[in-house]
Amino acid sequence: MSAPIDLYYWPTPNGWKITIMLEELGQPYAVKYVNIAKGEQFEPEFLKIAPNNRMPAIVDPDGPGGEPISVFESGAILQYLGRKFGRFYPQEERARVATEEWLFWQVGGLGPMAGQAHHFRQYAPEKVQYGIDRYTNECNRLYGVMNRRLADREFLAGEYTIADMACIDWIIPHERQGQDLADFPHLKRWYETMKARPAVQRGIDVGKEERARAADLSTDKAAQAVLFGQRARD
Repeated sequence: MSAPIDLYYWPTPNGWKITIMLEELGQPYAVKYVNIAKGEQFEPEFLKIAPNNRMPAIVDPDGPGGEPISVFESGAILQYLGRKFGRFYPQEERARVATEEWLFWQVGGLGPMAGQAHHFRQYAPEKVQYGIDRYTNECNRLYGVMNRRLADREFLAGEYTIADMACIDWIIPHERQGQDLADFPHLKRWYETMKARPAVQRGIDVGKEERARAADLSTDKAAQAVLFGQRARD
């Protein structure tokens, strides 16, 4: 068994990707909570690990050559862990390409668009109907893309991979994005399959109590200023 990996984490869709992966691997890890509503992601020590001041990030004490390595960006972390442990990230080239296509599709599309839908539907201080419609409709389009992909296969890349771990987290809050899974039967079947995996459920549950005690971003103005008023920092 490898030494525990330090996981810098907050229970959000991007954070869940990594807890799910670590739970699927059965890899020991130590959670270092980074309360994004309090601005802990701007602490100098954290910025040494994650220069984009976003979580998640990891520090693996047993990195390449036996030396510690830090990795930031959820997609890069999933790839690193998949390579290191040889699981959920196929080595055969065609299967690996398919996995990377859907991983990058999530990182560049589903996550950002769903995040904007969350913002305009729940957190924006003023109701901006154009923003609500723009991102709700784009989420709907992306759900349709997944639904078509899953029409003839169990998982996004055929077998269960890091691509599925990346995407499930942004489908869990589908109601907050204004989506009804009944409109996407193949996606709904995949969603239910994913949610039934014990490691997925354990990963989602990590930090649930911490989040319940944290500021309510829909009403807490100070927390909103921390998260939504960021500009360049020296």
